[in-house]
Amino acid sequence: MNELLLQYLPVAIFIGVSLVIGVVLMAAPFFVAVSNPDPEKVSAYECGFKAFDDARMKFDVRFYLVALLFIIFDLEVAFLFPWAVSFKEVGTFGFWSVMVFLGILTIGFIYEWRKGALEWD
Repeated sequence: MNELLLQYLPVAIFIGVSLVIGVVLMAAPFFVAVSNPDPEKVSAYECGFKAFDDARMKFDVRFYLVALLFIIFDLEVAFLFPWAVSFKEVGTFGFWSVMVFLGILTIGFIYEWRKGALEWD
């Protein structure tokens, strides 16, 4: 019976460490929270500019273009990493499939560049 309990010791340690981390992360805001608030310290900050009265105001389209640009490169990394790991197994078809994928992403990047998404005046 003692050997069986020793096999579960790593699981018990893992559960103990995770409970300690969870309790510390739940208690930390009480010690780190703002103790002397002033209007500047507790003001809301979003999108790089000060908040206005109406939440339904018109928004600059460049924020959306930058978000699309981020998604383009995020997808590229998400698909290229597994492809690079299994490069030897995918063969010629896998190589040209990724080249078509990169070509489409390059066309999207050029489109955003032409639309001025990278110009931030």
